[in-house]
Amino acid sequence: MQLGLIGLGRMGGNMRDRIRAAGHEVVGYDHHPEIRDAGSLKEMVGKLQAPRVVWTMVPAGEITESTIDQLADLLSEGDLIIDGGNSKFTDDRPRAERLATKGIGYMDCGVSGGIWGSQNGYALMVGGDAKHVQMAQPIFDALKPAGEFGFVHAGPVGAGHYTKMVHNGIEYGMMQALAEGWELLESSEWVDNVPGAIKSWREGSVVKSWLLDLLDRALDGDPELAKLKGYAEDTGEGRWTVDEAVRLSVPLHVIAASLFARFESRQDDSPAMKAVAALRQQFGGHAVVS
Repeated sequence: MQLGLIGLGRMGGNMRDRIRAAGHEVVGYDHHPEIRDAGSLKEMVGKLQAPRVVWTMVPAGEITESTIDQLADLLSEGDLIIDGGNSKFTDDRPRAERLATKGIGYMDCGVSGGIWGSQNGYALMVGGDAKHVQMAQPIFDALKPAGEFGFVHAGPVGAGHYTKMVHNGIEYGMMQALAEGWELLESSEWVDNVPGAIKSWREGSVVKSWLLDLLDRALDGDPELAKLKGYAEDTGEGRWTVDEAVRLSVPLHVIAASLFARFESRQDDSPAMKAVAALRQQFGGHAVVS
């Protein structure tokens, strides 16, 4: 099967390698000339036989919208576009509706696996019509891990990105729990071998996980994480997850707290804690640090 793949960065480039290893032809486009297979979107489309499948792996937002709009002018009736970036799920239906007027199909696909997906496989969460899923199934089969897990047709257009959003919210909470446990171990006078304690959980433990494996790997290289600053960005999915929890009145204590912890990490001197200190001084005459 042929696939046009747009965006050959850390994720897209590794995906191209895995798909090719499964015996499929990938025509990749990227704004970096040294890694692309076609010099333009038009050239990429021209190298594909109809009906064409084109997968975008570019940053969410205006870049994705612009790329899809350009493809809409280049593709033909019966072709299919898959957005595998971290777009917000509410963007998907309007795209599908615009493309449908030209007879072009659209699917959204949440992709998890990071830089390790090339060797381990990617978890894929797809939203769209069953006929479009079937059209792209050989590519999904090439990307997913071997076995029964790692792929879901989650529902109609938008369901794939929605599922990936919740997945990333859960990821926030899991990472925060592992980080807090590590910090407590580091702070305690009772444990001398913190990296060893983390390593011991990798087998036979109910907290065994890939994220735990990655924490262990990080500690192997830097046992006290002294080379890093305690600063964590977020890419939007955690915020969208909490927004949906508010909309649906679903209590997400852990996920919301993990998102707010990232906000807190970016403050050198917390304004809120300044206000708390000021209040304690005002009502109780407590000492403050200036």
